[in-house]
Amino acid sequence: MPAELRREFEDQGVVITRGFKNYLHLYTKKVWDEQVESRLQGDILSEETADLNVQFRMGKSVQTMDAKQGRIAIEQHLLDYAGIEKEIIAVRAGQYWRIMPKT
Repeated sequence: MPAELRREFEDQGVVITRGFKNYLHLYTKKVWDEQVESRLQGDILSEETADLNVQFRMGKSVQTMDAKQGRIAIEQHLLDYAGIEKEIIAVRAGQYWRIMPKT
């Protein structure tokens, strides 16, 4: 994690989930709790709500950032889902980050 972005994550923790396609989403714990979690609590009989829950909760990983080097561990099953083997590209998409393999 670049030094200028570490503050955003260091005090809160990080939530990593599958994205809408073959990439990952990285949220601060605060954004996940305040914005994503509430959206996943929709109508119990809504197929859309159920699909979103499966998409974002399947493989959800909560991590903390390594304070010395600013690293965040990404579990192997998430790396496999996104096709990440070595290097990544992280792009801010509003209040979360999209993580995908560097090609």
